[in-house]
Amino acid sequence: MTENVHIVGASGRSGTSLSAALRARGTGVIPVVRDPTKWAGAETARVADLTDPDALRAALAGATDIVSCAHARYAPAIIAAAPPEARLFFFGSTRKFTQWPDDHGNGVLAGEAAFLASGRRGVILHPTMIYGATGENNVRRLAGVLGRLPFVPLPNGGRALVQPVHQDDLTEAVLAALDRTWDGPHSLIVAGPAAVSYADFVRAIAAAAGLPPPRIVAFPAFPLIAATWLLRFLPVGHAEIRRLLEDKAFDIGPARAALGFDPIPLREGLARTFATAHDC
Repeated sequence: MTENVHIVGASGRSGTSLSAALRARGTGVIPVVRDPTKWAGAETARVADLTDPDALRAALAGATDIVSCAHARYAPAIIAAAPPEARLFFFGSTRKFTQWPDDHGNGVLAGEAAFLASGRRGVILHPTMIYGATGENNVRRLAGVLGRLPFVPLPNGGRALVQPVHQDDLTEAVLAALDRTWDGPHSLIVAGPAAVSYADFVRAIAAAAGLPPPRIVAFPAFPLIAATWLLRFLPVGHAEIRRLLEDKAFDIGPARAALGFDPIPLREGLARTFATAHDC
């Protein structure tokens, strides 16, 4: 690994985790942020809006390794602003596979296409649902409502598969990517070690939070989407309810082979997540 890593979006959840991990390894961090007041690290942040080509080029001047924790839609701007020999590392999302395309997924597809066409050295990592990060509230918020709801309504009874990945594993994947020599651009999926049904995911959250087993009730998706009064109590919106009808299970064999990726089991990740929450 080089002496310094430029991190675009260093003040976000993944950026904060990666910055801490790099410092722990003795690697310098050069944070690139839009709002310097949100950067709490030891380093002085370089300020750049990703829609400002000149500011971004100045912020990335001299970079040899650039990790972008920003949305993949900004990949073309970063590619254009980065020094020609710099290695590039992007965060995408498995949202690109959804059968209900949206701006988020389409932006990931566009960013990945731009990176793969660029010929630049590096990799775009596509994580599944990320949990366990500092400030992440999907899992904790769901735990908070489980004790208040008499039942949990899930489309198709929560049979669709999910494969969430812990933030620590995602951070380790980036560190491994930085340690590897890349020949051109690559794309890898990073997810948990095994897919589980969403219903079992909810049950695992309840167990980790010390709550009784939730009563899960199968509910048709579209009436549930229409029941906006009920969605006020759930950590999901209309689009997320619809996506609970599709399986989100992925082969992480390529990431294991390329990065030595070895994610922790869901139960261990949730225990770690709620132990951190209690410490806070």
